[in-house]
Amino acid sequence: MSINPVVIDVFSGVGGLSLGAARAGFEIAAAVELDERALSTHKTNFPNTAHLRKDVGLLSANALLTELSLHPSSVDGLIGGPPCQGFSHIGRQDANDPRNSLFGKFFSLVAELRPAFFLAENVPGLLADRNTQTRLDALSLVPKDYRLLQPIKVKANDYGAPTTRTRIFFIGYDPTRIAAMTETDFLPKPTTDDVRVGDALRHLPKLRTHWSTLEESWRSVGELGDSAFEQRIKDAVPAMVGDKDALSLYRNKRLASGFLGTVHTPGTIERFKLLRFGEFDAVSKGTRLDPDGYCPTLRAGTGPERGSFQAVRPIHPRSPRVISPREAARLQGFPDWFQFHPTKWHAFRQIGNSVSPIVAEALLRVIRSRLP
Repeated sequence: MSINPVVIDVFSGVGGLSLGAARAGFEIAAAVELDERALSTHKTNFPNTAHLRKDVGLLSANALLTELSLHPSSVDGLIGGPPCQGFSHIGRQDANDPRNSLFGKFFSLVAELRPAFFLAENVPGLLADRNTQTRLDALSLVPKDYRLLQPIKVKANDYGAPTTRTRIFFIGYDPTRIAAMTETDFLPKPTTDDVRVGDALRHLPKLRTHWSTLEESWRSVGELGDSAFEQRIKDAVPAMVGDKDALSLYRNKRLASGFLGTVHTPGTIERFKLLRFGEFDAVSKGTRLDPDGYCPTLRAGTGPERGSFQAVRPIHPRSPRVISPREAARLQGFPDWFQFHPTKWHAFRQIGNSVSPIVAEALLRVIRSRLP
């Protein structure tokens, strides 16, 4: 029996929410994800978690618990980030996107499972007028005896991550099993460090364009300091989390993966050289990062089923190139020991689709403090 409260992470991706939850003091009993590569990567980083590759939209709570060999009373929380593409201000803004129904499915599972609490993440576009009915229909599924907080808008840089990524969190709880919470409990703390791009990219190797294989992507990183952000990049490894080989390489040799280069044409390099900090490149659509600023929201691109479009990648602040997956991971707040897919395309998709673990930890710590 776990000594920590237990959560299930649905639509888990590679585990940004899972890592934040584990750091906040929860046990990640199970992760449910349809994307095979994302689930495999989650398993690498959470080897003691049960993993289920299923379409959440087709799962009942009973089927979920049966597949995972869990008893309903053992689940304290349900967390997850239902697909957001149809709600996003970026892209088609399709109110009829079939994936939109998965937001409601999350709350259907809440009604069936009746956990002590739930936390769902999505994009600000979900609050737009065009999505009002979808949102209200989904939230109407929350059991009437639960307390449902007003949607909480979270800007990641306010919580100690070096990115302006903004998301909406829907939080509710059973007041008979957890102490009272309000929206103000989740506001950022005034003591939170202000972390910028330059802080996040500190002590990383000078990237070479020819680094293209998994073996070549493992590179030595410099020793970081003791700020809250740096501690979460280099350490803060929860029990039963992390790939043992990656952790060993990082702790003993300061080696981290994900330093994959991108070959640019001479013309592209010259254009990038001319960009000032924060300036937009009209051809690539990328923005040159400002070391004294924040990283804009990292995009995920699309999977094979949606045309395999690569997301626009920010341009490095000091070199005329786009950033590497490991640099993107730093900017999203992932630790250096956390593993992603060995290809750039899937690694960037995994990072762009993830909740910053720094944000996830901050929010879930509040909830953990209210549990017995």
